[in-house]
Amino acid sequence: MEIQSRIIRNIPVFEIGDSLKEVIKFFKDTTYSHVAVTDEGKFMGLLSENDLETFEGNKKIEDYRFNLESFFVTLETSWLDVLEVFARNEANLIPVMDMEEKMIGYYNLTDVVALFIGTPFFTEPGGILVIAKGIKDYSFSEIAQIVESNNSRLLGGFVTDMENDVVQVTIKIRATEINDIIQTFRRYNYTILFGNSDDQFLENLKQRSDYLDKYLNV
Repeated sequence: MEIQSRIIRNIPVFEIGDSLKEVIKFFKDTTYSHVAVTDEGKFMGLLSENDLETFEGNKKIEDYRFNLESFFVTLETSWLDVLEVFARNEANLIPVMDMEEKMIGYYNLTDVVALFIGTPFFTEPGGILVIAKGIKDYSFSEIAQIVESNNSRLLGGFVTDMENDVVQVTIKIRATEINDIIQTFRRYNYTILFGNSDDQFLENLKQRSDYLDKYLNV
């Protein structure tokens, strides 16, 4: 899935010698978590909205250079890896670099999530399963084989948790009746953490999306 078309180029990038007054105004006027700082065009890092209360408007950004956080993605970074960078850094804005490590814009979390929700994993009808098994024992080839042996198709899947040597995998299946598939997973020693219809899953997703919208508009 191509996400380069979602690069935003009209959000400010501050220079290291700029006054903090404009940074303070930026954070107060928007809901963004971070903003990028450069030095003569070279990416230096990001200031975080979490540090807003410590900023003094009469100082320059360079006085807070040790507060800068260092994370970014490139044009070649896949959309899944972009989502991971968002989550790992608790950010809703990420700078995007070109091949020469020049900053060309930002990705906005809501734009990337909207692309993800538009994939067949979410749009195609089917059933959702969340399964768990030991990290050393599970495999996606086995998961696909179990689904297809029950005359169904695997629409997608991804690891959603990994803790105490147990991996949690969320999968979507092109099937309205998933009981036989659930029983087969159990015979292969998978634990079923969630098994429900697509309608219920999409309703839960809508509730989380509504919450995200409210959070971003606070």
